[in-house]
Amino acid sequence: MKQQTFVLPAPQGHARTLAAGWLKLGVFALLAAGVFSLLLVLSRTPGVQDVIPWLDFFHTALVVHVVLSVVIWFIAFAGVLWTANSRINQPLWDKSILAVAAVGTALITLSPFTGDGNPLLNNYVPILQQPVFLWGLGIFGVGFTWLIIRSLMVAEWRVPVETGIYLSILTEAVALLALLMSGVNMPADYSGQAFYELLFWGGGHTLQFAHTLLLIVAWLWLAEATGASVQLAPLPAKILFGLMLLPVLAVPYIYMQHDLASAEHRAAFTHLMKYGGLTSLPLGAMAAFYALTTTRAGDVGLHPQRNALYASIILFAAGGIIGFLIHGVNVVIPAHYHGSIVGVTLAFMGLTYYLLPRLGFQPVVSKWAAWQPYVYGGGQLMHILGLAWSGGYGVQRKTAGAAQGLHDLPQILGMGMMGLGGLIAIIGGGIFVIVALRAMYARAQI
Repeated sequence: MKQQTFVLPAPQGHARTLAAGWLKLGVFALLAAGVFSLLLVLSRTPGVQDVIPWLDFFHTALVVHVVLSVVIWFIAFAGVLWTANSRINQPLWDKSILAVAAVGTALITLSPFTGDGNPLLNNYVPILQQPVFLWGLGIFGVGFTWLIIRSLMVAEWRVPVETGIYLSILTEAVALLALLMSGVNMPADYSGQAFYELLFWGGGHTLQFAHTLLLIVAWLWLAEATGASVQLAPLPAKILFGLMLLPVLAVPYIYMQHDLASAEHRAAFTHLMKYGGLTSLPLGAMAAFYALTTTRAGDVGLHPQRNALYASIILFAAGGIIGFLIHGVNVVIPAHYHGSIVGVTLAFMGLTYYLLPRLGFQPVVSKWAAWQPYVYGGGQLMHILGLAWSGGYGVQRKTAGAAQGLHDLPQILGMGMMGLGGLIAIIGGGIFVIVALRAMYARAQI
C-alpha cells in the first residue's frame, strides 16, 4: 500500500486540545456571520428589500459579516492546522493566545448593538468606526500576531503537506509585515476610508496567497484521505509548494519600489494577485485531477468530505473564471471573490468533517452532512452567477435597497437569482454549523 504523504497524523495531547479550541472559535464565527448574512441577503432581494428599513444597518452588518466569515473564520482555521502540525511545549501560553483571539471575536460580534457603526466599506478588513469594534479588532490582531510568531517557532515541515502549512505561516507573517509597513509609511493627511483602504491593501493581497496555500493543502489532504492515490513524490511536491511562495517574496520589493499612496503601489499588488496566483495552478490542477478522477465504489453521494472537496473545486474555479470578466466597479467583483472565498471555505468545511473525530469530537455520519456541501455550494454558485449577470447590466457593488437602481428586468432577475442563491447558501451554512456543533457538544452521533 502506498504510504500517504499528504495526510497529517492525528494531533495528540495539548496540540489536539488547542486545535479543537481554534476550530470551535472558527465555527462560532461562522454562526455569528450567518445571522448577519441573512439580513444582508434580505436587504438586497427584490420585493423583500422594501420592508427592511435599516439601510445603514445593512452596511454595518456587511462589515461584521465579512470580518467574521472571512478574516476570523480563515485565521481560526489556519490556527487549527498550524496547531495540529506543531509541538506544544507551553500549553498555558498557547491557550492564552486562543483566549485573546476569542475575546476580540466576541467584541466584534457584539459591536453592532453597542452604538452607531459608522461603517467604512474598504477592502479586505472593512471597519466600524466605533470603540467596541476597534478594540475587538485590535485584541484579535494581538492574538493573531502571537499565533504567527508561536507557529513559526513550533511548526514542522518535513513532509509535503507540512511544507505547505509552514509556508502559509511564513506568508501570513509577510502579510503582517506589509500591514506594519503600510502603517509606518501612511501619509499624515489620510483618514477615514482612504486610511483603512491603504492600510490593509498590501497585507490583504498577501493574505490571499496564504489562503491559497492552505486550500491546496486541504485539496491534497482530502483527496488522499477519501481514497485518491496521489502519485506525486515528496520532493516535487515541496518544490511546487515553494513555487507558490515566490509571489510573496515580491511584497517587500513593492513597498521599497513604490510610494505607499501611489497608483503604482495599488497596481503592483493587483497585478501580483492576478498573475502570482498562477503559481498555484500546477499543484492545484494535480490535486483537482486526483480528486475528481478517483471515486470509492458505493460511496458516491454519501461522503461529506469528498462532496466538500468537489464543491470547493467547482466554486474556486468559477470565482477564478469570473475574475476575468471584471470591468468597472460593479457586482461582478464580489461575484469573483465570493467564488474564491467560498471555494476555500468549502475545503475547510470538508477538513472539519475529517478532523472532528481526530480532535476528540463525535464523527459526522448523517446524510445532512453529506448533502450540506452541495446545498451550500449550489446556493453560492447561484449567488455568484446572479451577481455576475447583474454586474453585466451595471448593478453597482456595496449598495442596498433603492440605491441598487434595479430598473430593468435583467437586473431584477439577476439580483433575484442572487437573493435566492444566497438564502439557499445560508441554509447550507446553517446545516454545517449545526452538524459541527452537534458533533462537538452532543454525545450521540447525528
